[in-house]
Amino acid sequence: HDTVFEINFDALFHNLDHFRNKIKPTTKLMCMVKASAYGSGSIEVAQALQHFGCDYLAVAFVNEGVEIRQAGIKLPILVLDPMVSALHHMFNNQLEPEVCSFDFLDILIEEVRRHGLKHYPIHIKLDTGMHRAGFETADLERLCSILNSQDHVEVRSIFSHLAAADEMSPEMDEFTLQQIQLFDRNSTYIKRSLPYGEAILRHTLNSAGIERFSQYQFDMVRLGIGLWGVSCCNEDQLRNVCSFSTRIMQLKTVKAGETIGYSRRGVAEKDSLIALLPLGYADGVDRRLGNGRGSFFIDGQKVPTIGNICMDLTMIDVTGLDVRVGDEVVLFNDKQGLTEIANIL
Repeated sequence: HDTVFEINFDALFHNLDHFRNKIKPTTKLMCMVKASAYGSGSIEVAQALQHFGCDYLAVAFVNEGVEIRQAGIKLPILVLDPMVSALHHMFNNQLEPEVCSFDFLDILIEEVRRHGLKHYPIHIKLDTGMHRAGFETADLERLCSILNSQDHVEVRSIFSHLAAADEMSPEMDEFTLQQIQLFDRNSTYIKRSLPYGEAILRHTLNSAGIERFSQYQFDMVRLGIGLWGVSCCNEDQLRNVCSFSTRIMQLKTVKAGETIGYSRRGVAEKDSLIALLPLGYADGVDRRLGNGRGSFFIDGQKVPTIGNICMDLTMIDVTGLDVRVGDEVVLFNDKQGLTEIANIL
């Protein structure tokens, strides 16, 4: 296929080093490989991260963890959204669940008991203000009582998630610091309440948190979107890991005043040369990038779309350029990042 999505592991390792340089040598690093490693191939990325010395991996669902475990990944794997229906597969593949509610904790303890397991590692999620999931301050006494009353599960880490670490304003930063302070208090309470508390890891910094609040790195940090070169403040120091390119499949001359594409949305303001590309919204090219809102690049030169983006085809206006069928056309790469496309959308 002439349309190619390419993953540059050299760029991935560059970004990993960028974030590693912001934390202490003793701080552990958890890397997110959920959603097929942000669309980059979970097995390949997990293998690369294991080779490069990552300490933990995290996925959203059990099936994602099973896939990379069966591919030979030996690193511990946190499952952020474990479903009760998948617990058997989780146990069989030594995956470690997030626990964020009493209902799930009760079911999990019972299932671990039924499987004849002891001290199964779990990760306690605290809600410090994002209000998406997690135990709150009023829950802690009951939570610790349950954990101390059994030996089937054992807390491996306590964590929370920052809601606005990438929003650079005094108001948002104040909220982030409030979250971190609450996390420190509540996680300390749990650690002191459990006999093995000293061994429990704590982590709350995400990619933006690592860059902007690295003094609060606790025992581990979680690197997600930053690994792919997206940053709220240091994008010029990171590399875009993903490239998406195709090749011109046809050239067509269109006279001034004629229209291009569905609904006749594209209008040639002058005699124009139109290039046809073999990709469209079926390949993930958002239709909102059509009609000149989005652009492609030919030899580094920006070329606008014209007309509506089709399911398998896209038209671009290459008037005035020396182009031929088979020339490479880039939507994004290391030199043209994803942030501009995201801002357009």
